[in-house]
Amino acid sequence: MNEQRRHRRIRFAHPPTVTIGQRGRLGEGELHNLSLGGLMLRTALPLRTGESFGCEFSVFGSPRIDMPAQVVNCIGDLYGVRFQAGPLSEVLIQEAIDKALAEGEASILSIHDVNGRKVMRISGGLNNLLASDFMHGLTRVGVAEIDLSEVTTIDTNGVALCMIAAEQYQVSFAAMSPQVQAILHAVLPGFSGSQ
Repeated sequence: MNEQRRHRRIRFAHPPTVTIGQRGRLGEGELHNLSLGGLMLRTALPLRTGESFGCEFSVFGSPRIDMPAQVVNCIGDLYGVRFQAGPLSEVLIQEAIDKALAEGEASILSIHDVNGRKVMRISGGLNNLLASDFMHGLTRVGVAEIDLSEVTTIDTNGVALCMIAAEQYQVSFAAMSPQVQAILHAVLPGFSGSQ
């Protein structure tokens, strides 16, 4: 959860399809996460670690992105992939990431040390996709504050997570986007988020 990666990585509640080809074989997979540097996909097509392959995908209506990539690791049918992208591909990927976050189709959850306190930051959609990491932050990491200023959509599962954080763990909310404020105040009259 503490991001050690060079690029921000988004995760999808509903994984988009990715088309792949390696060594004359074609297949499809599910795109589980995406960053400027690479992606994680699940596929039945057996890819070889260390070898290049072609991948093509679109993220929730973004222009189609088609580029070579290299498999860097594999656990079962889940593959970690590094892009071999040029500047134009990076622009397309960044635009796709920004659009998916803005529309709440993707999420980022990270935890940071700020003045000796653990602060959880969430961008994009606050939904059940984040439940495991969210609860880990509350129960194991000791998150004291949550920043929801970059949340673009929140569903009933996201509301439930906020209620658990505030009521059971006395976590305060540093900031909330207008979308989050409107929904939490409608569902929980009197909810301020601060402890």
